Amino acid sequence: MPAPLVVSIPHSLGRDEAVRRLKTGLSRAAASVPVINVDEERWDDNRMTFRVRALGQIAAGHLDVEDSFVRLEVTLPWLLQRFAELAQSAIEKRGQLLLTKRG
Repeated sequence: MPAPLVVSIPHSLGRDEAVRRLKTGLSRAAASVPVINVDEERWDDNRMTFRVRALGQIAAGHLDVEDSFVRLEVTLPWLLQRFAELAQSAIEKRGQLLLTKRG
């Protein structure tokens, strides 16, 4: 079994506001990446469990929202492992945009 891709994104929003932003922003973010389809997105308190499909491959994982950071862990199938570094960078950038304190 391949090691999961783990991304941690710091924020200063507090847990509730971070969850609110992620719930409204993740669908839009996924829609802007044409090769990714969200098969499942389920929230249980501050944890989102998800399954996405990219290039015909399925990746599953979870996202935990804490008071000062968000931690995403996803297990990529072997074909998508080749894109792990690119995916990590994209996730970090999108996450920072969603979690940046405005005004």
